[in-house]
Amino acid sequence: MSAAIQAQPAPVADAATLADRYLAAWNETDAVCRRELIALAWTESASYVDPLMRGDGHAGIDAMIAAVQAKFPGLRFTRVSPVDAHGEHLRFTWELGPAGEPALVVGTDFATMSADGRLARMTGFIDRAPAGLA
Repeated sequence: MSAAIQAQPAPVADAATLADRYLAAWNETDAVCRRELIALAWTESASYVDPLMRGDGHAGIDAMIAAVQAKFPGLRFTRVSPVDAHGEHLRFTWELGPAGEPALVVGTDFATMSADGRLARMTGFIDRAPAGLA
């Protein structure tokens, strides 16, 4: 395979897989498995930022996810929209809540994929959340 083909961003079908892998990392409570999912979904120099937190690199993203899990034990992230992809960019909407019950938090994430199809940057927006979330 030529370098030019390898450098192309992941196609839309892969963007959905990437978004689901990203959310799987947020839901994984086993630290070893979560770090493996992070390595599959994110570049080593990746960054995540939203109005409440920031994580840089695999270790920073892992620490951030662990903190969210500690704050919201038992809640799960679920993708609730298709993944829109345009070139190296993607976006999707997710919910956080107890399984089978209404979501407590709804958000939209915007990402930039690296040439290898992993996440390079993610910016999250909180669309709906209970008062005092922060």
